[in-house]
Amino acid sequence: MKAFPATKRWLGRWHAQEQQRPIAAKPCLGLGTIQTKLACVEVMGLETSLHGSRPRRAGRFPQAATLAVAMSLAWLMMAVWVGGVLAAEPDGDKPAAATTSDESDGTVDFARDVQPLLAKHCYKCHGPRRQESNYRLDVRQIAMAGGDFGEAAIVPGKAAESALIDYVSGQGDVVMPPEGEQPLDDGEVALLRAWIDQGAKWPDDLAGDAAHQTLSSDHWSLKPLRQVEPPEVDDGGWSRNGIDRFIFARLAAAGLQPSDEADRRTLIRRLYLDMHGLPPTPEEIDAFVDDRRADAYERLVDRVLASPHYGERWARHWLDVVRFAETNGFETNTPRPNAYPYRDYVIRALNEDKPYDEFVFEQLAGDAVGEDAATGFLVGGPWDSVKSPDVGLTLMQRQNELADMINTTGTAFLGLTLGCARCHNHKFDPVLQKDYYSLQAVFAGVRHGERPWLTAEYKARKAKADEVGARLAQLRQKLSPWGQRLRRPVSPKQNVEQFPPVEARWVRLIIEQTNDQTEPCVDELEVFAAGTYGTADARNMALAAEGVVVRSSGDYPGHAIHKLEHINDGRYGNERSWISDTRGKGWVEIELAEPVLIDHVVWGRDRKGRYRDRLAVQYRVEVARTPGTWQVVASSADRVPWSKDAKPHGAWRYDLSGLSESERATAESLLRQVESLEAEYERLNAPPPKVYAGRFEQPGTTYRLYRGDPMQKREPVVPDALTVLGSLGLEDQTPEQQRRVALARWIASADNPLTARVMVNRVWHYHFGTGIVDTPSDFGSNGSRPSHPDLLDWLAGEFIRGDWSLKRLHRLILTSSTYRQSSRPRESALAVDAGSRLLWRFPPRRLEAEAIRDSILKTSGVLNLKMGGPGFSAFEPNENYVRVYKPRETFDADGWRRMVYMTKVRMEQDGVFGAFDCPDAGQVCPRRSRSTTAIQALNLLNSRFVMRQAGLFAQRVQREAGADEAAQVRRAFRLALGRGPDAWEQRTAGELVTQHGLTALCRALLNANEFLFIP
Repeated sequence: MKAFPATKRWLGRWHAQEQQRPIAAKPCLGLGTIQTKLACVEVMGLETSLHGSRPRRAGRFPQAATLAVAMSLAWLMMAVWVGGVLAAEPDGDKPAAATTSDESDGTVDFARDVQPLLAKHCYKCHGPRRQESNYRLDVRQIAMAGGDFGEAAIVPGKAAESALIDYVSGQGDVVMPPEGEQPLDDGEVALLRAWIDQGAKWPDDLAGDAAHQTLSSDHWSLKPLRQVEPPEVDDGGWSRNGIDRFIFARLAAAGLQPSDEADRRTLIRRLYLDMHGLPPTPEEIDAFVDDRRADAYERLVDRVLASPHYGERWARHWLDVVRFAETNGFETNTPRPNAYPYRDYVIRALNEDKPYDEFVFEQLAGDAVGEDAATGFLVGGPWDSVKSPDVGLTLMQRQNELADMINTTGTAFLGLTLGCARCHNHKFDPVLQKDYYSLQAVFAGVRHGERPWLTAEYKARKAKADEVGARLAQLRQKLSPWGQRLRRPVSPKQNVEQFPPVEARWVRLIIEQTNDQTEPCVDELEVFAAGTYGTADARNMALAAEGVVVRSSGDYPGHAIHKLEHINDGRYGNERSWISDTRGKGWVEIELAEPVLIDHVVWGRDRKGRYRDRLAVQYRVEVARTPGTWQVVASSADRVPWSKDAKPHGAWRYDLSGLSESERATAESLLRQVESLEAEYERLNAPPPKVYAGRFEQPGTTYRLYRGDPMQKREPVVPDALTVLGSLGLEDQTPEQQRRVALARWIASADNPLTARVMVNRVWHYHFGTGIVDTPSDFGSNGSRPSHPDLLDWLAGEFIRGDWSLKRLHRLILTSSTYRQSSRPRESALAVDAGSRLLWRFPPRRLEAEAIRDSILKTSGVLNLKMGGPGFSAFEPNENYVRVYKPRETFDADGWRRMVYMTKVRMEQDGVFGAFDCPDAGQVCPRRSRSTTAIQALNLLNSRFVMRQAGLFAQRVQREAGADEAAQVRRAFRLALGRGPDAWEQRTAGELVTQHGLTALCRALLNANEFLFIP
């Protein structure tokens, strides 16, 4: 700089002034460019771009050629200046990055060195005006944490682990700045690297807007429930409860009035179809119409809620939400015959009015409270049971399984699309990628599959078995003088021979017969020092390492995996075993290094359990301390004889010879009692049934995955909830079950702002056809805002205050004037609110597939009301490895059960009613579509099922109305539509019956809109 003293002084003054200016007012500057720019300004007087520190490029203004020359001169001057600097400084070989560091200690200063660099290269895409990938480099918190990718972009003290260095150096798969923009030079990258390695010190006064320092939680659904009261309204006494006051206030604001109350026949039909999915009988309708008590409707609501049909109807709604099905999906789509208990659990929980917070808890951690079937929720989704030999693909399959659990938990209980954070931070909601993997750590120990189902019936049976076992023990004690306790039969896996301690130097296993008369096989012969077997200090004296000698009667020739040396190599399995060279018999002998006191000999045919052939079923174990002094210490003589059907437990053998006549009579009487009790004990002590509700194991450490790639692990995460809403406070080694328990309690807490809101909205959705939030499983930024936000919070508060009772919530809605309104349209109201979203009337809608089928069966008189247990199939039987599901065309009485008991096959539909927008259980379905198609009309008019039901309906009408056609018409209308025909209907229906028969009329009624709609 000695060559340019005036310039040096000017630069010093300018740089000092720049340090006092706010960053927003500074041009985009980088390392080395302050001096370059000013040298250009001083020497050439060039005008710089408003968007950066470099001169405008040639071609952007008329003096391109002149500027090109000017730039060349500027760079020449710069080179001379740099030469002067290097000559003046002792650290001439220092990297460029160090030229702006504190000359005394090499410290990189953020304000002086780093912030100008970021402003120059990065703020255009990652600054205050624009944030690609939701990443900002002008705000410390976001700059450190990273954007959508979820990577920790800046790891203080560890530049090598900081994604930002990979981005700007071009070493990663993301390059910044993007093509077309000026990249950082090596010196600038070195400066950033040095700053990070020095701790990435970023002063608080330059940290950026404080509002961006923490995860945003100002979205309406993430705010705590508000304490709101129903508004005061002048409705002329229309309101019956708080719901009506909210609705009326909103209607009044839109210039609308509610509709009149529906007539009683409409009300009871609406209530039954909505709550039971079945029409009321003519007799039930008449009883309600004739009931003149002031609270007749409220009494009707209570009866409807008390019926078991309520649970069957509303369980179907929940099963949609949680994607429940009874097959695996994917290409094989094999059945899960033991998945149905989850469906039965949901029905029972609803009918018992189990508090919703308990309902939530049990589906996530029911195994902790004795509700094993409830965790069918976790594994209710599709599962790819065919694994890939490729490690990466297998790991990805596992990631998909866990993603299904996380996504379903998020949408069902919280109304959040958590799966969006699998590869990066959620783009719209305050859900971090770290949050996703923290939730994955909660579910990491859950595996698809069955486990014992410890039902109440099983527990009662087990208790009874214990009683029978105690009586058996008493009887056997009386028989003990004439009996011998037999050990369990020989096992292919492992057999333990225990005997009183004996000193021995030679031990041999002599095999006299095998189960298939082939050469016997033993994978390992173990001899244990007395008192050590089964302890931490267990000492197998037969190991080759103990200096023993092994001999045999002869070895199977020509097989490398079957050798004598394998008999004591300490390795198990058929692939490391010994086989005799003689069919059905042989012996193997261990000579210990010296006499040892022993009390256990252990042997097996295949400890890995893959092979059951070549099993020794008659044998003896002999020992000797000196040559030729053999004594038998164990044998098969005291075991239950082996057979394919032998039970894997012990038995008794009795010898009554030599008894007197009276002693024999007593003993035989006791034996008959024992045999009877043994049979009962065998039945009562049968293993518990299985339920497809997941298997649980302690997981290892969970890692955040770069872009969701299981082959690219990042930092470990602990099991936790959503950062924006709190923490579970767990550790990496927290036991598996405790993880799910903690998450369940967090979700089911009254303090969680989402849980109650989401559920009351679901209930509202199924009552009125549209929720207060019309995206029932998405309460995030991409979801809809509530049409009645105050009503939603008031209902959620009432739900919690009512002990999370769903039936109480139903009753509140069903008894409101809002629900009781007529569904008749009004032109003036339709012009304002065509979708009836403001509820100026009750919105009529078509029944779902299940309710249509069930209503047809009830009307025809053949509905099978059997509840629970395995379902019936809508498909022809097949046992193919890759299942082919061909819909059945005819059903017997078992197939006339309610459709909720139809075995739900994933990705396949019932041949008739699947066309009515049934979800395929491939994914969650919080809201069914309502299509109108020609296939629906044809299935309902011409399918074999409906034709048969129309015939059965006609037979019922004939039985109940007799031979008179007019009476038949009246009865048919009453059964199908809950009312009698008017004069025109009576006349035209009579003509139809006369010309085409009663079945034709019944078929027409089953196809009528009035039959298919909730009025």
